[in-house]
Formats: sequence, structure tokens, C-alpha cells
Amino acid sequence: MKKDTDYLQDIQEIRSLMEKSSKFISLSGWAGIFAGVFALVGSYIALTYLDFNPQSVSVDPENKFTQQTQIFSVIQLAMLIFLLAISFALYFTHRRAKKKDELLWTPTAKRLVLNMAVPLFTGVILILLLISKGFIGFVAPFSLLFYGLTLFTISKFTFDEVKMLGLVEILLGLISVYKVSLGLLFWAIGFGVVHIIYGIYVYFKYER
Repeated sequence: MKKDTDYLQDIQEIRSLMEKSSKFISLSGWAGIFAGVFALVGSYIALTYLDFNPQSVSVDPENKFTQQTQIFSVIQLAMLIFLLAISFALYFTHRRAKKKDELLWTPTAKRLVLNMAVPLFTGVILILLLISKGFIGFVAPFSLLFYGLTLFTISKFTFDEVKMLGLVEILLGLISVYKVSLGLLFWAIGFGVVHIIYGIYVYFKYER
């Protein structure tokens, strides 16, 4: 006859299997750390070398051409940061999944990507529309807001910590809407510092 401890162990194993089948748990803390580092480096380049730090909501009509050239350079920089962050995220996630002998592209991972796509691409389109209309000061706040909404949406498919990360990004986005002149600073905090803290926490909690 089975002991109570055996039944408890069976229940824990069943629970673990159910969690693995319903949640994407191969995300690596290193992905968050590197994304944060890239964001901080990008913020420094944008501020120091591209002199990009919008102090108002809209483009100054007197310096429209100069600011448009500057914005184009910043967009290129942002795309580079995004590609680097995604590449490192895929690499570390694949490495962790392989180490745990798990599949990377599972039905749960597909659902995660699908649920992530709608708010993320909506945010990208809105930001491009804001840029086209010259509302540059809202780019950083809205990128934080939609990124936070994306994380909150997909949190049910992965770590619970992702939900908290999403809420923090949303809060920073709302604050930066109020303080447009500090938009780049809040962007650096949200995508840089917060990502690094999140990545370190996830690494020590789930990967060590």
C-alpha cells in the first residue's frame, strides 16, 4: 500500500507535467540580461552620439529636417537593438531547451507567439504613425506601454514573473507620458535596468 509521501510525490510529478505542457518555461534569464545591456548601450548612443532626447511632444518646425534625419538614425539603432535582443533570446532559449531535453517549438510556444503578435504589432504600427505625424515625444512612452501590455498578455503562457515585468513596463510608460522630457530615461530604465534585474532573478530562481 502506498504511503502518503508517495501520493504527494505522484501529485507533484503530475503537476509538473501539466505545467510543462501548458507553459513555455524554456525562457532564459540571460536573454533578459543581454536585452537590458543592449538597451542601455543603445540609449547611451542615442543620447550621446545622435543627440536624441525629445524635450517636447512634437517636432520643432524650425528644425524639422535635422530632427527627421536624427529620427531615422534612431530608428535604425532601435532595429539593431531589437534584432540583437531577439537573436540572443532565441540562442539562450534554444540552449536551455536543449539542456533540459525539451522541444522549443511546442503548441504552447506557438500560442505564446500568436498572443504576443497582436499587441506588439499594434504598438509598432501606432509608433510609426506617431513618428510620421511628428509626435516624437510619445515614441518612448508608447513603446513601454505596448511592450508591457504584450508581456502581461503572454504571462499566462510562461513564468509568473513576466506578468510583474509587464506591469512595471506599463507603469513606466504611463509616467513617461506625463513626463515626456524624461522619455529616453524611462525607456532606458524600462528596457535596460528592469530587464537586467528580471533576467538575474529568473536565472537564479529557475536556472541554477
